[in-house]
Amino acid sequence: MMNSLREHKSSKRRPVNLTIRADVLNEAKSLKVNASQAAELGIIDAIKKAREQEWIQSHQKALQAHNKRIEKDGPLLTPDWADH
Repeated sequence: MMNSLREHKSSKRRPVNLTIRADVLNEAKSLKVNASQAAELGIIDAIKKAREQEWIQSHQKALQAHNKRIEKDGPLLTPDWADH
């Protein structure tokens, strides 16, 4: 789903008001950075991180159980290149 957020260049745009530090905006302008695109990419990254954290939280018990089993029994498969 995250890829779809990044790939929808033709998605309908909506004007919004954002408050951005003046020095950051001035630097972006001097470097010819498109502030709207940069803000959109930053928001998309924030969404990705929030979804990752949400997934980790909702699967915390399973992750802990898996890690506990690995500590106790080791991995189910050992790659050929690993020391035997």
